[in-house]
Amino acid sequence: MGEEQASKPTVTTQPLPQPSPSLTAPRPSSSPDQEGLIQSLVLKLTTKEGWIGDYDFKELCMPRFFPWSKPSTAANPTSNREAPFYGLHDKLPLVVAALCGLQHALAMIAGLITPPIILSSSLSLPPETQAYMISASLITSGLLSAIQITKIPLPFGYQLGTGLLSVVGTSFSTLTTATAIFNNLYADGTCPMITNPDGSMSRGPCPDAYGYLLGTAAVCALLEMALSFVPVRTLKRAFPPQITGVVVFIIGLSLIGESGFVNWAGGSGACHYRTAEGPNVLCPGPNPLYWGDARYLGLGLLSFLTIVVVEIFGSPAMRNASIVIGLLFPMVVAGPLGYVGGSNIKSAPAITFLWTTTFRLRVYGPAVLPLLAVYIALMMEAIGDITATSEVSRLEVDGEKFDRRIQGGVLADGLNGLLSALFTITPMSVFAQNNGVISITRCANRQAGYFCCFWLVLFGVIGKIAGCVLSIPNSILGGVTTFLFASVATSGLSILSKVKYTRRTRFVLAASMSLGMGNLLVPSWSSFLFTYSGDNKGLTGFLQSIQIVISTPFLISAIAGIVANLILPRDAEDRNQTPSIDDEEAAASTVDEKRDFSLGEASNHHLQRQQQAP
Repeated sequence: MGEEQASKPTVTTQPLPQPSPSLTAPRPSSSPDQEGLIQSLVLKLTTKEGWIGDYDFKELCMPRFFPWSKPSTAANPTSNREAPFYGLHDKLPLVVAALCGLQHALAMIAGLITPPIILSSSLSLPPETQAYMISASLITSGLLSAIQITKIPLPFGYQLGTGLLSVVGTSFSTLTTATAIFNNLYADGTCPMITNPDGSMSRGPCPDAYGYLLGTAAVCALLEMALSFVPVRTLKRAFPPQITGVVVFIIGLSLIGESGFVNWAGGSGACHYRTAEGPNVLCPGPNPLYWGDARYLGLGLLSFLTIVVVEIFGSPAMRNASIVIGLLFPMVVAGPLGYVGGSNIKSAPAITFLWTTTFRLRVYGPAVLPLLAVYIALMMEAIGDITATSEVSRLEVDGEKFDRRIQGGVLADGLNGLLSALFTITPMSVFAQNNGVISITRCANRQAGYFCCFWLVLFGVIGKIAGCVLSIPNSILGGVTTFLFASVATSGLSILSKVKYTRRTRFVLAASMSLGMGNLLVPSWSSFLFTYSGDNKGLTGFLQSIQIVISTPFLISAIAGIVANLILPRDAEDRNQTPSIDDEEAAASTVDEKRDFSLGEASNHHLQRQQQAP
């Protein structure tokens, strides 16, 4: 009893003295979390482990001198050693983060500079404006990629951004629609046509058309933002892989015919319309030749073959940058032969940023419906690309966390479409080819993504880089972009290869592809569909918007596929199908995606990482 009485006051009075020392004691300068963060930062900056770690740089940078030799076996374990995989939440050495980020930036550059070049050329904009648009594309991609990489929590369980190493770039899906919009603006007199000395007609500069495109794209981006709050499974049912695959496939084919192959032969401007009778226009450049000249074709072939050789003999780092090497190496030949001029480099500013050139933003009524359809296509691409990024990052591809990641990614994709228009660039969307970079570098850490953003902004701020890009001959650019656009088409085939073919699926594919491919092969098919020429401007604008949709192959293909998928009844074999991981993989529009782990391994890896997290 005595012991109980002695212990009782100790329990009851123990808390009483606690507040008193806290009132007089000095407040600590930093919390334990802050001290741990500071200590971790000091170790990262002062130790070899923090700078380099145990990353195998030799494996990343060593070329394949004997690419056809037998692969290494277990008898030689040193040559078969696997580099560490840096997951989303792992501690990443600084040099590794910077190098992997540079790899992602190099893999993106060709895709970022191509749309501004195509759009500015189709509007005959001056070189200074073209250089600005290239720089703005790089800067905007870096800034908006940071939004997609960062997971920002929102009320009611929503989020903004994927929280993955998921970068964004200027979308190719806008190009074919923008071309149709520009054609319409030149046809109705909004943009001027110029009569050449030989009597031929060519397009005059029309920056207002670009302002129409940007303003309309900014408004239409609200649709994708709204769709991001629709349940993910509902979106997947409405836009299955058999529709996404056809859309991506036709986008790639359209770009090859409209830009890639045309530039390979000398240019996509007025010189493209060469006839056997003449008179013909020489393609612009320091050494002007007629379109289709053998020297143009040879330069384009050199750039194309450079990509092939790099893929055969190049190191993983070189293969990630194969498109950039395909642009740079042929310049060694083109420069001495007089095909490269220095005027664009001299006229480009040393340092630049956004809004040094601006465009008047306006909404173009006939472009609203086509761009709304474009944003639906961008959303379908984003869902597939985020699924692929989750898988190659060894994270779950199903469940509540994955659905939130999709929702946040689609919301950021729509917001980036709005912001990119305000940043004077056409809509940005998730880039798929970076999934291949994650697989090769074995780094899915967000720090590498932030370094990628830094490199992209740096490349854009250095204005001379845009001047160098404009100095690349059209034929070299065409050889590279033909390969790039063919990769987009191959992505569509990759999606379709994983679709389970039933009678209903085949019918949906046939309905979608018949209109899309037919329109692609016969572009003038719908030219005389609407012949209204009255004074009703509202009706004229509506008919023009319908005409743009019908004349854009991937848009009419997507609409036909969506309608067929919604109205066709399901047979017994369709009802027995259940959503599978393969179905979600099929939605990923990527060529370089390499699956080196199973779903079970990915789930186990994720669970272990959760258990190890503090």
